[in-house]
Order: sequence, then C-alpha cells, then structure tokens
Amino acid sequence: MAEQVEDHIETVRVRRSPKYSVFLAAGAALGLLVAMILTFTYDGSGGISPNTGLVYTQGQVFGFLSLICVSIGVVIGGLIALVLDRVLSRRTREVVVDRESVRVED
Repeated sequence: MAEQVEDHIETVRVRRSPKYSVFLAAGAALGLLVAMILTFTYDGSGGISPNTGLVYTQGQVFGFLSLICVSIGVVIGGLIALVLDRVLSRRTREVVVDRESVRVED
C-alpha cells in the first residue's frame, strides 16, 4: 500500500455567527411567557364580549394571546439575531490553514 499525501496552504475567512434557531425559539418561549402572564394577570369579567357576543374562557384567551405574542416574540428574536450577525461579521479574521489530502493506493 502506498500513501500519497498532498498539502495545500490556503487562506480562509473565519467569523462567528449566531444560531438563528436558538434566537427564534427563545423569542417564542418569551412570547409564550408574556401570553401566560397577560392571561392570568388581567382576568376579564367573564361577561359577554361586545364585539362578538360570546363569552371566552381563560383557555381561549390564552390561546389567542399566545398566537399573537409567540409571533411577535419570534420576529423580535429573529431581528436580534440579524443585528448580532451584522455586528459579528465586522470581526472577520483571515487564517492560514494547511489542508492535507491522503490517498491510499493498493
């Protein structure tokens, strides 16, 4: 068996970037927490809604608020990740790397 080794010296750019999924999930979790706080802090009178003529339970109110708050939280989390990505992209470094390829021939 003969090994053939090839070396290539290259210059690459290295930069850090945020994980968008983490920021989106954190925004959704924060939105869910805000919806829960709003639902249980501001208890409605339990009366008939003047707009629809229906009585909404606390679970329904939490569902409506969570739809709105989670959506807003995901958008805010995404915007924060974008801003961090722009800030971190300015700190790009160039690094010299040694890339090695090994081939084994029979």
